[in-house]
Amino acid sequence: MSSIRTVAVFGLGKVGELVATLLARAGFEVVGYDAAPREGLAFRAESLDVGDGEAVRAALKGVDAVLSCLPYHLNIAVAEGAYDTGVHYFDLTEDVPTTNRVVELSTARPESVFVPQCGLAPGLIGIVGASLAEGFEQIRSIELKVGALPQNPTGLLGYAFNWSAEGVVNEYLNDCEVLRSGRRQMVPAMTEKERVFIGGIELEAALTSGGLGTMCPTYEGRVQRLDYKTLRYPGHFRQMHFLFDELNLRDRREDVGRILVDAKPPVNDDVVYLHAAVEGTKDGQPFRENYVRGYKPLEIDGRTWRAISWTTAASAVSVVELVAQGVLPSAGFVRQEDIRLADLFDTTSGRLFADHGKV
Repeated sequence: MSSIRTVAVFGLGKVGELVATLLARAGFEVVGYDAAPREGLAFRAESLDVGDGEAVRAALKGVDAVLSCLPYHLNIAVAEGAYDTGVHYFDLTEDVPTTNRVVELSTARPESVFVPQCGLAPGLIGIVGASLAEGFEQIRSIELKVGALPQNPTGLLGYAFNWSAEGVVNEYLNDCEVLRSGRRQMVPAMTEKERVFIGGIELEAALTSGGLGTMCPTYEGRVQRLDYKTLRYPGHFRQMHFLFDELNLRDRREDVGRILVDAKPPVNDDVVYLHAAVEGTKDGQPFRENYVRGYKPLEIDGRTWRAISWTTAASAVSVVELVAQGVLPSAGFVRQEDIRLADLFDTTSGRLFADHGKV
């Protein structure tokens, strides 16, 4: 691993701790940073205030790369620190302004690699969709869907906040970029609902923001229809419309986040559904290809991790492995849709996806 040997992980929460564990498992030297001191971990961990720019840069001077697992609004500070220190940068963000800033940084410092959006959506779902699309001569549509859900839902929402509440609220309220008739458009979130069945389980899907990453400009003019939808149990989006619109809470995102986490706290028995479909022409004939998976909690090195944690972490670490191995470029901006699913499956962490999830 010539370009990356030592990796800093910023944020040691539900995903970050496992990211650091998988990086060490893949042969990297790892140091973790978190706002709160952490002890008893299998890797070196130190406390760090990300708001202290000098401290961030000092932490980055001794590593080759940084993978940020922080809330989306903290990532720009880390990306700018990576830019200043010449460190390779990876993150999990679904936030569009954050990614736009990372693109700017990658252009100004072309000798480092900048790879944002390395989670599930954007991230793995885009890798799957782009890999499916490679086999088509003409592409009519790329439909991408992901849902992180409780296996045993209760109540009208049928949900549990195993992921960042502020991230969920963000994707429910921000407008969504899509391709319609081959052109980029912005449309309201939580619209265009449809029924989806996975393994006999009925779900509903609706447009949410951020899940496509950079795919719309990549496929504009080449694909008639491209969109990303979030999967939920039936009736969920109706309740969210009531919350945001009937109760006039669209402008109180932080309050809504606290209310929702209190009402629907995290669970250990979760499931991550992934559904990608491409329609078009294959071998001269109309064809639709589906890729459907349902990932459940997984034991890794004697500890059971939630589905949302291991799928997000494994996807991100796989990308770091691919850059380190020279399969992906070690400089400039790398889009998730440039990554081949077969290459991801060949990494230490990507094999977890190859071995699990079939429905």
